[in-house]
Amino acid sequence: MPFLSLTSWSLHRNLGPLRMTRWDAETKRHVTEELPQPETLSLLDLPAAAAAKGFQALEICHFHFPSTEPDYLIRLRKAFQEAGILFYSLLIDYGDITSSDESRRSADIRFIESWIDVAAQAGAERVRIIAGNANPDDREAMSRSVEALNHLAGYAGSKGVRVVTENFHKFASTAENCLQLLKACEDRIGLTADYGNFALPGKYDALAAVLPRAESVHAKAHYDDNGFPDTDEFRRCLDLAREARYEGPFTLVYDGPGDQWAGIERIRKIAEDYL
Repeated sequence: MPFLSLTSWSLHRNLGPLRMTRWDAETKRHVTEELPQPETLSLLDLPAAAAAKGFQALEICHFHFPSTEPDYLIRLRKAFQEAGILFYSLLIDYGDITSSDESRRSADIRFIESWIDVAAQAGAERVRIIAGNANPDDREAMSRSVEALNHLAGYAGSKGVRVVTENFHKFASTAENCLQLLKACEDRIGLTADYGNFALPGKYDALAAVLPRAESVHAKAHYDDNGFPDTDEFRRCLDLAREARYEGPFTLVYDGPGDQWAGIERIRKIAEDYL
């Protein structure tokens, strides 16, 4: 049966400073910058807060971690255990494994490995890895992505963590590439299908193609200027998951204005009809 999950991105304005990483081509190294914003909810308190609202799982963006020190990760794992909620996936939102710059690609793979280590220590079942930023029709990039995903799946598997990728960023922006990656990597990786990441006019055909292979769904609606969802459009996407007999988590994604918990509740009321 499908179940309700929540991504930390839905509460990104509440979780304090964001720690964003970029590649400095001149120095050939990663640079992490802190983007200040007020913290009204700590990451350690998020599992209990989500569980209290009836969510059964969480996905956490890597840039929401205020620390990756072992003591902190032990505390986070304990917070999930005490709340009785599943740490479904750590979302690694950085890294271009299709880069033709070997120094950049190697550095990004090492960066991803470091976050797989974090996921294992914090108790996450999965890590989401971006398939790449290359153009979707770049066949050499496909080879680089498959090679890196297979390597990272082996690295993660040795630590008890599963790798999934997503229809996210340029390279995996087509259903064809998503399915080709899954075929090339066989059962070593899974797929997250995000409702908001395929472009019109082919969006619904693309979702129909990948949802039968999806292990998780990022259930993202279209929002108006007041943060209210396009209910009909959101239901159309949820219907596609039902038709595909999808049985994983619906991870709610609210990225509209206003109170984030209120926005989450509006899409939750719609998604509950599909559980």
